[in-house]
Amino acid sequence: MRIRTMMLSAAMALALEARADEGMWLPSQLPDIEKNLKAAGFRGKAGDLADLTRAPLNAVVRVGGGTGSFVSADGLVVTNHHVAFGVIQYNSRPDRDLITDGYVAADRAAELPANPDYRLRVTVGFDKVTERILAGARGKTGKAYYDAVEAASKALVAECEKEPGIRCSVANMFYGRDFFLVKQLELRDVRLVYAPPRAIGNYGDEVDNFVWPRHAGDFTILRAYVGPDGKPADYSPQNTPYRPPSHLKLASEGVAEGDFVMLAGYPGITYRHRTAAEFADQIQWRLPTSVAVLTDLQNVIETQGKADKDAGIRYASQLQSLKNGIKRFSGELQGLQRSDAVAVRREDEVAMLAWLATRPEAKTLTPDIDAVKALIAQGRDTRDRDLLLGLLASQTQLMRGALALDRLAVERAKPDAERESGYQQRDEELIRSQLKQVQRRYDPKVEKALVTSLLLRYQKLPKAQHLPEVDAVFGLTPAELAKSLDRIYAVTAFGDEAARLRFFDATPAEVGKSDDALLVAARTLRPALLRMEEERKVREGDLLRLRPAYIQALIAYREKQGRAVYPDANSTLRVSYGKVTPLVARDAVAYAPVTTVKGIVEKNTGTIPFDAPKPLLDAIRKGDFAGYADPSTGEMPVDFLSNLDTTGGNSGSPVLNAKGELVGLNFDSNWEAVSASWMYDPRYKRAIHVDMRYMRWLMDKVYPSPSLLTELGVAPR
Repeated sequence: MRIRTMMLSAAMALALEARADEGMWLPSQLPDIEKNLKAAGFRGKAGDLADLTRAPLNAVVRVGGGTGSFVSADGLVVTNHHVAFGVIQYNSRPDRDLITDGYVAADRAAELPANPDYRLRVTVGFDKVTERILAGARGKTGKAYYDAVEAASKALVAECEKEPGIRCSVANMFYGRDFFLVKQLELRDVRLVYAPPRAIGNYGDEVDNFVWPRHAGDFTILRAYVGPDGKPADYSPQNTPYRPPSHLKLASEGVAEGDFVMLAGYPGITYRHRTAAEFADQIQWRLPTSVAVLTDLQNVIETQGKADKDAGIRYASQLQSLKNGIKRFSGELQGLQRSDAVAVRREDEVAMLAWLATRPEAKTLTPDIDAVKALIAQGRDTRDRDLLLGLLASQTQLMRGALALDRLAVERAKPDAERESGYQQRDEELIRSQLKQVQRRYDPKVEKALVTSLLLRYQKLPKAQHLPEVDAVFGLTPAELAKSLDRIYAVTAFGDEAARLRFFDATPAEVGKSDDALLVAARTLRPALLRMEEERKVREGDLLRLRPAYIQALIAYREKQGRAVYPDANSTLRVSYGKVTPLVARDAVAYAPVTTVKGIVEKNTGTIPFDAPKPLLDAIRKGDFAGYADPSTGEMPVDFLSNLDTTGGNSGSPVLNAKGELVGLNFDSNWEAVSASWMYDPRYKRAIHVDMRYMRWLMDKVYPSPSLLTELGVAPR
């Protein structure tokens, strides 16, 4: 499948003097900055990077919640240990603890299927569709505007997904200014091939998270499969390895300070083009509140896990995600406060608006910008309630399943095009898969404790933020809440997989009449959740309509300043480039850009999180690093730093050298740069990568898999 070259609008024109170390560039923008790329050390042709059907970008995939890349002709994919952690946890039991021990498949028959909702997506199309999306929305406001954009998006997606095995979406660039249709091949049979033990893949755990120097071997190898006919299929022993259009070549040499590096991946969300008011809200409310709420949930899981090892394993993936989120939000808050981000952004916005006032377009843009500010202010009225009830669904298993099935029953009564996004026919297989995996990720004691943690906070909110349906289900006091949860979870059948799937297969009428306690609770909550959704759509519709005025002014102002103009990240494929770079973190504190196995031994205490496995320590003592050591120092490298521009979602992104060869695997950022999703500071922004020499050495000398190394094109030494 050929991707049509994306034509950039004038608003997306580049400031050619953009700093080489800043920018999550759309691939189609790269030819316009080829001069900068070459100056940084890139040896290829920027035009090749604009074509997603050509190597290396057609080897880069979205996998799980992060990024991965094909590294063999038979569908091997390398990503982070933490990106594949859910797969490892899903296959773990008290008597087979793959989290602790790791896993090396003896052969392809021994490769383990991922959790049913784990997906791998290969981007095969990326086309501008702004006119088609906005044609029916112009002249409308509020929810009508939102609905028009949504209807046009659904129609495009439905048309796109007529091709079997294809998953499509509409990506919003510059907050409603432009829209692109993203077409992806979706692979549903993904298997675990090689995972190092926790004490390698997550060496240092939260103590070292977002910290440099690092010594983690944060990698895992998976394999993608398709049906015997070569098309995407659910797991089956008869499936065969997927044959990717290309795969990355592992470099035979490593990197050193000053070397050019480039990264391709699927960064989640950045907010660099948001308003000053949104910067203030992030720092003054959202980050500290989120840290407090998530910390309570972390404490619940850790307390329950200490008393019950099986429960600890079931919730290991969720716990890891919570811990990562807490530390990320904490670092982001500190970083934005250290940079005085509210004042800096406010001053920048004031200057932008003053400049705009001198321009002829101010007459049309300024009223819309004022309306955007008013809408943002209105969102503060219910933000605490909305945060807590959102987490009630996302941080539970049975409760989430009941809410999803109740809503699905309502939506199934509508024509498919009129169903709510997330509940269309295209979404039903994923909902079913999520219901199936509950069995390995649920414990009634833990779920009740998680719900209690959230709803105790809800009960303390001002009366104006309360919803009568929520109060009716869970009560107004802690005692009423405990009584309600004990009753619901004691009698619900949702803890049984067969029962959940029967509800999934039932007719809407049957679901609507069910007296299952959790479904009754979901049915009672539904009117409140629908009202919240309606309010959100009204507000988002107007923001979608009005915010492009702010973006238009901001882009023009940035170009006047000679600064980079690239869309905020939104989980679409982006490219960053820079160099292997040391870090001066603060006065008299400077860090080299490469760590070695010496640091593993120095940190090792024999207890979690610095409990390096004995085979690793023995191999380090033996010192057999031939073919992997740095040629100038003789040391065995582990991780390295670069100034690549990254954010969440870039986990697992391949790091390439000037020749396009795989030299590293992105897995983290430094503490000083966690706030880069909002504010970029070239003094501190660094990305942390696993050195591929360390991965290869582990697979050769520590937890050997010679057949895998041969398949990767780097035979054992």
